[in-house]
Amino acid sequence: MKIKRLQNFWPTLPKPFFVIAPMANVTDFAFRTMFAKYGKPDVMWTEFVSADGLCSPAGKKKLLRDLEFAPKERPIVAQLFTGHPDKMFGAAKLVAKLGFDGIDINMGCPDRSVEKQGGGSAMIKDPENALKVLQAAREGSIIGNKMIPVSIKTRIGYNSVDWRWLRLLLEQNLPVLTVHLRTRKEMSDVPAHWELMPEIVKLRDEVQKDIALEQRTLIIGNGDVESMDDAREKVKKYGCDGVMIGRGIFGKPWFFAGVEKMPIERLKIMLEHAKLFNKLYCGIGKNRHKNFAVMKKHFKAYISGWEGAKELRVQLMEVDTYKEVEKIVKGYLKSHLAFFDKVF
Repeated sequence: MKIKRLQNFWPTLPKPFFVIAPMANVTDFAFRTMFAKYGKPDVMWTEFVSADGLCSPAGKKKLLRDLEFAPKERPIVAQLFTGHPDKMFGAAKLVAKLGFDGIDINMGCPDRSVEKQGGGSAMIKDPENALKVLQAAREGSIIGNKMIPVSIKTRIGYNSVDWRWLRLLLEQNLPVLTVHLRTRKEMSDVPAHWELMPEIVKLRDEVQKDIALEQRTLIIGNGDVESMDDAREKVKKYGCDGVMIGRGIFGKPWFFAGVEKMPIERLKIMLEHAKLFNKLYCGIGKNRHKNFAVMKKHFKAYISGWEGAKELRVQLMEVDTYKEVEKIVKGYLKSHLAFFDKVF
């Protein structure tokens, strides 16, 4: 039976394209909703989710919250991690049924707890198992005689640049390969090695020389992108097909619109984000999925770049509820309107 790709959106994207990075406790439904409203990327990614957890009754009930999405986010990719092919098969099957446009396998996360499970960067050291996990994801993503596209996000190597690893992945005819341009050992402690991107693209073209250009694996670069102008310049300079932005989007739901917001607008959008996060995740008892304190990392990013921002950040680091945040921010706006009008 010939398997056809289901809703393979990757070839339809404009080039270059720009996507949101999957980040634990960051790219949740509330966060992505803000981007869908103020500056939608070409592709959305979920937080990375444990395939092992999705395959257990208790874990599935909890983790399904991390796989919530709305139609306005499409195309949206669910990112999964595991070192167990059987778990990947089950999780991919679930993700396909949930209606995601794609599945991405995390083969680059440096978190030790993830590596202990054989997932993330541990896959770089165990390529044989990595291919088994990939195959399991592909088989699990099949619905009838169709399948949704399965991609991979990885690093350039574990302790050093590993060209054999990158070649192996490019030999799998993936629709997309996202490369974080640092090794596992480097974490995020050194500048991303964008100078290696032309060699990665060259390797892709060498490995896939017998494949039509429009059907070759799309290469997404990731690391140290601070603005849309920077992202476009990196594509132009280094030759990748797209760019994934991670830390650069913190506190900037308007990032992909390529505009900047004034302090008053930023604070109003931050309140909107905090209110939605509180509504979605901070219920009572069984309805409590996340601690409101998760929002503090966002407060730090939203509130910066103007005189008096530090003092406001310090106040918000002490709060525990949305109501407290709302009271402090509205009071701050009321007392600083004249200042903002004069300065901005």
